[in-house]
Amino acid sequence: MYNFRILNKADDKALAAIIRSNLKNHKLDIPGTVYFDDGLDHLSEFYGTEDKKYYVLEDEKGNLVGGIGYAKFPPMEDTAELQKLYLADSAKGEGLGYKMISYVEERMKEYGFRKSYLETHDNLQAAIHIYQKSGYKEIERPKEVVHSAMNRFFLKDM
Repeated sequence: MYNFRILNKADDKALAAIIRSNLKNHKLDIPGTVYFDDGLDHLSEFYGTEDKKYYVLEDEKGNLVGGIGYAKFPPMEDTAELQKLYLADSAKGEGLGYKMISYVEERMKEYGFRKSYLETHDNLQAAIHIYQKSGYKEIERPKEVVHSAMNRFFLKDM
């Protein structure tokens, strides 16, 4: 049994560790990824407004096992960027990625977003598979991309 809740300051260290571990395992502990973002250790300070939310996923013992968020993507009208979908290795293989995407898309719609955009990398084939099966269509690289190492871009009408 897993439970979603809003990210808080006490989650920052564990969440950053999950994200860095995933990136390192996929050879993405490189400049131009979130691995080196100054704010990665303090994500609770970034998220928490109407147009930026982050949700963590806890197991039945209250351990943080992953998270997913969104933030308004100003270059595209009525669009939020799906951000930082990561799971601890212990929680992989249970279909949680699909549940997390569905959960965050419902939250996006509640705040009035009609489209979901995301950036990823060729090295994250399992994630790309989940995005495509969740209805995301690949698009060309938007000129506003922040993480220069990302090389795959997707959009979904919700």
